[in-house]
Amino acid sequence: DCRLSLVDKLKRIVLWLLVVYVSIPFIIKLCPSIQAKLIFLNFVRMPYFIDLKRPLDQGLNHTHNFYMEPEAGFKIGVWHTVPDHMWREAQGKEGDWFDSTLSSSHPVILYLHGNAGTRGGDHRVQLYKVLSSLGYHVVTFDYRGWGDSDGSPSEGGMTSDALFIYDWLKRRLDKTPLYIWGHSLGTGVATNLVRRLCDRGSPPDALILESPFTNIREEAKSHPFSMVYRYLPGFDWFFLDAITANNIRFASDENVHHISCPVLILHAEDDSVVPFHLGKKLYNMASQSKSLSGQKVHFVPFPSSLAYKHKFIYRSPELPNILSDFLGVAHPNAQR
Repeated sequence: DCRLSLVDKLKRIVLWLLVVYVSIPFIIKLCPSIQAKLIFLNFVRMPYFIDLKRPLDQGLNHTHNFYMEPEAGFKIGVWHTVPDHMWREAQGKEGDWFDSTLSSSHPVILYLHGNAGTRGGDHRVQLYKVLSSLGYHVVTFDYRGWGDSDGSPSEGGMTSDALFIYDWLKRRLDKTPLYIWGHSLGTGVATNLVRRLCDRGSPPDALILESPFTNIREEAKSHPFSMVYRYLPGFDWFFLDAITANNIRFASDENVHHISCPVLILHAEDDSVVPFHLGKKLYNMASQSKSLSGQKVHFVPFPSSLAYKHKFIYRSPELPNILSDFLGVAHPNAQR
């Protein structure tokens, strides 16, 4: 009897799992907004108890937190980290002082983060510290719907926010170089942004893509979450068409044919979130793009043995050399 009841329980569990497995594709098809939430993951705030008004809590003692209004009625949260040799001077300073430092000769990196978390996520903060130590200003922000920024997320909104911050910086920089760095989903925002800039005849000084993908459909198909459904008949109809229904494309593979500035792609071979082959495929497309002919297009792989995975490329001791080789200049701190 015990054996029979155990078998019955197992049968019930298997049946419930089967019902759940079969139901999920239909739920997503009927409510495509669920798929959008899974793409953006803006509701996932890790770490949870971080106060974005206090970058000092994350070890950034030379970072200014402030808010801007890309459109009337809502604000987005921004961090500006100055080159780390200015840290002592930065103590106790207000926004005007941080603004004035942008007129120095130190280049600026506009950092566009990926999905989930906020501008205060640990792997992001660690990269700001590396770039700051090399003598760069780092400006980053939370798109509408992320962190303490108002609004709700969309691809168009993320791109508009990035363009707003870029233009705000450009007005303050005169001839100082301004580079755009995107990570993960932020690479899709970055190529959207740079395409817009190139279309209006004002390309940035360089574009750096860390762990990029070709387009969101290919990324969704390759993501570990989709593994259990990937070979299900109708996968594209159930899951990928739901993404398109939300007007989410992040078509970097198309954008590279409209971009005309130097492009650097960094990708770890053991990246399980955005598989290495997608970054390599994007590089192959970029290297054959007519709009990029005559521009530097570099691809730097990081072997699996280094275990950098999806978000630890900042740990590479080679990163300073990779950047100076690509940008064609010594780092600002090395020039002092």
